[in-house]
Amino acid sequence: MSAVEEVTERRVEIGADQTLTLEAYADTIVPGEKRWPGDRAVAGVSTGGGAVAAGALELLRWDATGIHDGLEDLANLVNDHTRTYAGEAGLELDGTVPPFVALDYDDRVRLIQRLTTPGHPEKDFWVLLSLFCNMAFDSAAHLHTAQALEAGHPGLTAMGITEPDADGLWRFQDFGYGRKLADLHPDTTSTGSPA
Repeated sequence: MSAVEEVTERRVEIGADQTLTLEAYADTIVPGEKRWPGDRAVAGVSTGGGAVAAGALELLRWDATGIHDGLEDLANLVNDHTRTYAGEAGLELDGTVPPFVALDYDDRVRLIQRLTTPGHPEKDFWVLLSLFCNMAFDSAAHLHTAQALEAGHPGLTAMGITEPDADGLWRFQDFGYGRKLADLHPDTTSTGSPA
């Protein structure tokens, strides 16, 4: 793999309960299999890695998202909504884990549906959080693509994204439109840049 230029980035630290809560939220958006038998954040309703294994928390904590400084507040807020939801549904929550983590997968889904429904006053926050969780899985936006593939990123692997060629560039043997659209310009450099 060719060298990758490192950019200084900031990732915020969040508390353990907020981490578990946001992992449970991310797992509800793109489910994966449990990381270990007693995993409470990941519900385990799917096989293979989901948003959590794809690095959702790493992406959410990244300052490039713009929501990094509000993560603990979002985690606390979804736990507050969980208490309300549980009260309305007559559910008894396990007090040894954060409230959202204590919900089973189906109840997590119903609560997120409620929070992301048009007309909910906080809908924009929950949709944004959901989009970033999905982004961690389907684009690995927090990672260099070649590094993500080398590490076996579950989302990119599931979508069939291939490794780059030996020089670190991606080339496609089959043209997307079933035919070559144009010849390469004669002044194009060996790296693909116009001269």
